[in-house]
Amino acid sequence: MLIPKGHGPTPARRSSPPAEPRLFAEPRSFAPRARALGGKMEVRWTEAREALAGGGLAPPPTGEVAAEAAEVTPDPRRRALIVIPALNEAKFIASVIARVLDDDGLVDPLVVVADGGSTDATRDIVREIAASDRRVWLIDNPGRLQSAALNLAASAVAGDRPWLVRVDAHADYPRNYASSLIAEALRTGAASVVVSMDTVGERAFQRAAAAAQNSRLGAGGSAHRQASQGRWVDHGHHALFDLAAFEAIGGYDESFSHNEDAELDLRLTEQGGRIWLTDQVRITYHPRRTPGALWRQYFSYGKGRARTVLKHHAPLKIRQALPLAVAPAMAGAALSPLFWPLLLPALAWILVSLSFGLVLAARRRDPAVLLSGPAAMIMHLAWSAGFWAQLLVDGSERKLGELLVAPRQAVS
Repeated sequence: MLIPKGHGPTPARRSSPPAEPRLFAEPRSFAPRARALGGKMEVRWTEAREALAGGGLAPPPTGEVAAEAAEVTPDPRRRALIVIPALNEAKFIASVIARVLDDDGLVDPLVVVADGGSTDATRDIVREIAASDRRVWLIDNPGRLQSAALNLAASAVAGDRPWLVRVDAHADYPRNYASSLIAEALRTGAASVVVSMDTVGERAFQRAAAAAQNSRLGAGGSAHRQASQGRWVDHGHHALFDLAAFEAIGGYDESFSHNEDAELDLRLTEQGGRIWLTDQVRITYHPRRTPGALWRQYFSYGKGRARTVLKHHAPLKIRQALPLAVAPAMAGAALSPLFWPLLLPALAWILVSLSFGLVLAARRRDPAVLLSGPAAMIMHLAWSAGFWAQLLVDGSERKLGELLVAPRQAVS
């Protein structure tokens, strides 16, 4: 298979030093891959590389386009690998690719769509784009998960690109997105740059869920939901990594289907990496369309958080510990006919949630936002139920008190 120079699989890759040294905020030391990991970690990079060799990689264009590619001499500080994990994203994939490539600040970008086995037209759309644009590649993602997609691309096709940018298909991105992230990383010396999210819905329930997720009722004051100024954080919505740092900690733990981002951030900060929440760009996220889909999403979020807590013995923050009490409160309400005071915690939670929804609806002047209270209740109860379900499965012998101590301090 013909592979353009700089795009081929490089299992033992080390990023080339930039033409000018990067200015880091403070010295950092990253342990070698795998040795820095706490606990078992499942990674399927080898399997994924073999899949590439078996034809999963869309062939690069030839002729004049390939000749033109060989003549490119990029500035290494502005070269980025942009990875889009995809699964049945025919409706969005073309616009997302076009948007991330609408970037005057990048040199020779490589956009890799890592497809997890789409059964719609996603793969055909990407192949058609790749046939005429050498900057776009399609690869198979046998691991199917987003974490596996990022690991695969970083390990197999990064070349000597110093930056890894994560792009999700269900979000909208501003112009010059990736280059703005790179500029922030160069300015701050951050090992990771994360972004704030604005959640926007179209249908009535989506608008209600968006209002809840954008508020303290749904997000609990999470930095990447509420922050308006750039600052150092311990977690945020993943956007850009210094690829050397990403590789040094072993990338994502692919045994995590959810909360893989927070789990990685714990390992990254433990190894000395700093995470910068930028105020230069924001993304727009579209929430789930139905109550059932929202429930399943947050139930998985709760399970993922429990796995992170159990793996790292990481204490919960107040904004996480409070919704954790919702499932036990509802269980108590079910027993209230035997002892009526057991109803009070659940009743207080319901009244607070519904009242907050009324306030949000009045502020936004949107009747649909009246459902933000019930939407937040779905999020709270699902997250709590998922956490407890995972805890009972994996951590029944651990002391719950170890999980409910004071939260870790954010990076400052």
